[in-house]
Amino acid sequence: SSVLEMDAPWCDVVENQTEAMAIGLYAKGMTTRDVVNYLKTIHGIELTQPSVSAITDKVYPLVKEWQSRPLSSCYPLVYLDGLYFKVREAGKIASKVAYIALGVNQYGQKEVLGIWISTSEGAKFWMHVLNDIKNRGTEDILVACVDGLKGFPDAIKAIYPAAEVQTCIVHQVRHTITFVPHKDKKRFCDDLKGVYAAMSEDAAFRALKDMYERWPQYQSYLKSWEMRWAELTPFFEYPTPIRRMIYTTNAVENLNRQFRKVTKTTTVFPHDDALLKLLWLAQADIARSWTFAVRNWGEIMAQLTILFPDRVQF
Repeated sequence: SSVLEMDAPWCDVVENQTEAMAIGLYAKGMTTRDVVNYLKTIHGIELTQPSVSAITDKVYPLVKEWQSRPLSSCYPLVYLDGLYFKVREAGKIASKVAYIALGVNQYGQKEVLGIWISTSEGAKFWMHVLNDIKNRGTEDILVACVDGLKGFPDAIKAIYPAAEVQTCIVHQVRHTITFVPHKDKKRFCDDLKGVYAAMSEDAAFRALKDMYERWPQYQSYLKSWEMRWAELTPFFEYPTPIRRMIYTTNAVENLNRQFRKVTKTTTVFPHDDALLKLLWLAQADIARSWTFAVRNWGEIMAQLTILFPDRVQF
């Protein structure tokens, strides 16, 4: 099992194999009680829950170092998304957001650029996140992929004026079909696919106009496409391999699903640092499998070099 390996990112701060195992198990979503029971049952090792907590706390210096590490000067693609958690604060349970930035570097490798904890998801805090990324050395982002949060594109442009901002089509589709009755949903979705799967932006707009005529009863649901057209359509300017990577935020949502698996055993975190600790451990464990470039990266990078000849760096 990978939790037994001594090459994990946290192994510099542990004193022995037992501590490495305890942190490795905790990183995979086990509670401190689960870790105690597992080590006793499988390995005959006696630990207490407070001692497991103390062992996992040893990674805090690594978290701090990771959060302030220098980043690449240019990320061709960056995915930005937020995850909600419950955290105790001043004796009450508060809703907190973990802001996640997932980059794809010039070699096509995924990299979590950072995790930031704040009270609620908003464009203002995203500006803080992006400013932190810039201060750590990232001078340029080619394409930023985001969900439909209001003001998000403007926040990105304030820090990275040259960045292309693509709002997630999948989020937009989900939003559009929320109130479409079940009897019409399949046909409506098939027609809607004609919009975002069109060969060009002009063809997409014609398909949207056709939908207005075909589904007059749902015109109010389609209006948001027209209102947000500039945010939804940048991907039409790119070749198909790049389109597939930027029209949806699936890359960061897949990462978030793995975060959810790890954090589901903790309903309320005692403080922000405890949440950050577990998310850092989870991403460190997940990132160990990111050894290869994303699919078709050679082709994608060749296209980006042509599209952005003065900005793509090797």
